[in-house]
Amino acid sequence: MNGWLLIAPVALPLLSAGLLLMRRTNLRFQRRFSLTSSALLFVLSGLLLWRVVLNGISSVQLGGWQAPFGISFVADPLSAGMVLISGLLAFTTALYARADIPLRAERLGYHALFQVLIAGVNGAFLTGDLFNLYVWFEVLLIASFVLLTLGGTRAQLRGGLHYVTINLLASALFLSATGLVYGLTGTLNMADLSLRLAELPSGLVTTLAALFISAFGIKAAIFPLFFWLPSSYHTPPVAVTAIFAGLLTKVGVYALIRSFTLLFTQDVGYTHTLLLWLATLTMLTGVLGAAAQTDVRRLLSFHIVSQIGYILLGLALYTPLGLAGAVYYLVHNILAKTNLFYLAGIMQRTGGSFELKELGGLYKGRPLLAGLFLISAFSLAGFPPLSGFWAKLFVIRAGLEASHYIAVATALLVSLIT
Repeated sequence: MNGWLLIAPVALPLLSAGLLLMRRTNLRFQRRFSLTSSALLFVLSGLLLWRVVLNGISSVQLGGWQAPFGISFVADPLSAGMVLISGLLAFTTALYARADIPLRAERLGYHALFQVLIAGVNGAFLTGDLFNLYVWFEVLLIASFVLLTLGGTRAQLRGGLHYVTINLLASALFLSATGLVYGLTGTLNMADLSLRLAELPSGLVTTLAALFISAFGIKAAIFPLFFWLPSSYHTPPVAVTAIFAGLLTKVGVYALIRSFTLLFTQDVGYTHTLLLWLATLTMLTGVLGAAAQTDVRRLLSFHIVSQIGYILLGLALYTPLGLAGAVYYLVHNILAKTNLFYLAGIMQRTGGSFELKELGGLYKGRPLLAGLFLISAFSLAGFPPLSGFWAKLFVIRAGLEASHYIAVATALLVSLIT
């Protein structure tokens, strides 16, 4: 039963995608089935997390090959929690898409591609080895690229070109680094690698760590590798942008958290100090980019970058409080950011534009909409007692305890600008 639950978050969306492709001409069926499948995924993800909390870490070896040789799926509280959030976002986005996705995009396979994307995200969260992490990254990259350009407008194609070019570079770096790791250790199982890498010279492991920072840093949109995100995320329908904002960059952040708490811990003084400076610059450049925007989607896209900096800061501090703050911030940001994009789509349908200058007066006509946006925006900025306040408090307190005052001052300044 545990093995079935562990595979279900990947198998269910893939099977759903296949069935949706076979019934691609029946749009009513596609909408209903995609929503039903996403709701079932959310329920199964909740059961998986419940099992992990009760019974501890769960794993399954596919094909009968035992670890570290076979394909391992592993669920601990972090990965199971991320899968649950993925299921929640899949359900809410499937519901939101019914009023947002154009008919032409639905006819071109939106619903099937959406399910493939969710399968790729969940596979990345649950995989127990580096090569299959690469495979799931590629699955979600292919699905996301098609979703980004579905409809074929000039803006979508231009944004999609930026997106796929830089992400293919990240994939090449990731695959090269993975090949080097296998050549040096003879294994790609993450649990096994945590022991094997400790036996290698520290300088060699640090070089490998730098490659993984580059690869995962592009996926996570950290400084200076983030420009593909604000140039592409504002081009597709809001339902697509919302799921991208909530999950895609967070898969890159999740990979960084896994790698730099489990694999690359031999030279923390170098690797995590590098992550600390990258986090500081990511926070600052992201919020300054947002301050210059007048399009709601572009403004929120730059804020994705800025908020990733806070998560990276918690990881870089590498203390129990810092890591707890990073994980809490990750969950908070997924929910707050996705909700803000949902609201931005409603604002556009109500006011007829994404431009701030053309949306004046929404509070007078739609006070509930304004209030909902205000709650999520205040949470993003860190107003108490909302979730963003506690997320920032954990990270900032961890920074003060570690005496990283420049990073803390930058985090406070960025929060004020937000």
